[in-house]
Amino acid sequence: MSRGGAERPPWPVVALAAVGLAFFALPFAGLLVKAPWRSVGGLFGDTTVQSALRLSLMTSIIATAVSVALGLPVAWLLARSGLPGTRWLRALCTLSMVLPPVVAGVALFLALGRRGLVGGPLYDHFGIVVPFSSAAVVIAQVFVAMPFFILTVEAAIRSLDPAPEEAASTLGGSSWFVFTRITLPAVRPAMVSGAVLTWARALGEFGATITFAGSFPGTTRTMPLVTYLALETNPDRAVLLAMVLVAISFGVLVSLRGTWLGAIGSQRR
Repeated sequence: MSRGGAERPPWPVVALAAVGLAFFALPFAGLLVKAPWRSVGGLFGDTTVQSALRLSLMTSIIATAVSVALGLPVAWLLARSGLPGTRWLRALCTLSMVLPPVVAGVALFLALGRRGLVGGPLYDHFGIVVPFSSAAVVIAQVFVAMPFFILTVEAAIRSLDPAPEEAASTLGGSSWFVFTRITLPAVRPAMVSGAVLTWARALGEFGATITFAGSFPGTTRTMPLVTYLALETNPDRAVLLAMVLVAISFGVLVSLRGTWLGAIGSQRR
C-alpha cells in the first residue's frame, strides 16, 4: 500500500488503463486541435444557432421535469413493490437505453403517429398531431433519457437503511408521510444525479428526434440536428457546434462529482 492508503496497481493494469483513457480522450483532443477557434466569435450571433440552442435547452429541461415526475414512482415501484415480473418491468423501462436511436424513433412513430396505436385515435377524434412538433422532441428525449433517472434512483432506494422508515411507520406515520419525509430526503443526492444525467442525455438526443420529430427550424431542429446538418455543408461550423455540446456535457459531469460521491456515501451508511 502506498502513502495515504491508496493501492499501487501493477504495471499491466496501469498500461491498459492508460490505453483506455487515451481511447476516450483522443476524439475530444481531435476536436480541440482541429476546431477553428477564430470563427467562434460569430457562432452565437447566428440566429439559426440561437434558435436551436433555445429549443434544445427548453425541450431538455421539460423532458427532465417529466422524467423526474414519472421516473420517481417507477423507481420506487421497481425497488419496493415486490411485484411479480419486476425483472421484466425493469427491462422494459430501460430498453430504450440500448435500442438504436432510429429504432426508438420508429417505435414512437408507430405508437403516436397519425396512424399509430395511440396517435391514430388522437388525430381522428381530436385532430391532435404529435409527430414533427416540439412536443415530439420532448417525447423522444423523455423516452431515451428517463431510464438514466430510473436506474440511479432505484439503486439508491434499494440501498437505503429501512430502519428510519420502519420507525416512522411504527410511530404512526402514514405511507405518504414516510415517502415524502424519510425516503425522498434520503435519496435526494441520487435524484439530483439522475436528473442531471437525464438532462445531459436529453440535450444530446439525435436519432429518435430526427426520426420522430423531424428537423424543422425553430420547431424541432435542436443543437445536435444543426450540428449534423452543418457537417454536410460547413464542417468547421459543425466542429464548433460539437465543441459547445461537449463543453456543456463535460461541465455537467464534472460538477456532478460531489453529488455522486455524496449519493454513494449516503448509500453505504
